[in-house]
Amino acid sequence: MPEPTIREFADNAVDPKVRGFLHLPETSSGDGLILTHGAGSNANAPLLIALAETFSAAGFTVLRVDLPYRQAKSFGPPGPGDAAGDRAGLKNALAALKKIVPGRLFLGGHSYGGRQSSMLCAEQPDSAEALLLLSYPLHPPRRPEQQRTQHLPDLRTPTLFVHGTRDPFATTAELEQALKMIPAKTRLLSLEGVGHDLGFKGKARKDDLPATILAAFRELIA
Repeated sequence: MPEPTIREFADNAVDPKVRGFLHLPETSSGDGLILTHGAGSNANAPLLIALAETFSAAGFTVLRVDLPYRQAKSFGPPGPGDAAGDRAGLKNALAALKKIVPGRLFLGGHSYGGRQSSMLCAEQPDSAEALLLLSYPLHPPRRPEQQRTQHLPDLRTPTLFVHGTRDPFATTAELEQALKMIPAKTRLLSLEGVGHDLGFKGKARKDDLPATILAAFRELIA
């Protein structure tokens, strides 16, 4: 299989700036995907790299981006006031990718990045054609009463949720219940025996997962 081209990407003409890595497929489908990271990570998270490589090999142009809070500091979680700026950064990333691909735009992220992606689409339904939410943080660990579902009734974007059955941020049953709040096409891909990292902790790789996610996402957007 041909190797896609990967290069650093930056758009400094917008605020917040867009910074990340662009995966250009050998043969493009015309569709593009933004991928972003969780609260303690960055665009070089092993899970994001593996997904970007797999989706790019299948014809997607993929842009892995650092959220604005990560551009401002190299480590640590986002602050209480960072969320709106991070969503603005995702909006700018989508606009940047729209200049590169002629087809559909999709948005995805792991944990915090996925939550901000879903909130952006709830606020602005035309932002993306579909969402890929990896380990959606439904509630803080051991605090199931603190549900992060307020925006879900406003989410009208088709969404694939990828969830590990050992994820402390939600049980499968809790997530299934939350999906009922969404007035859009949804699918839940449940992965037995993996946690919040979906089997990509450190340098470890769950090699069949990216292809499984790609197949499920293609079904969603078909």
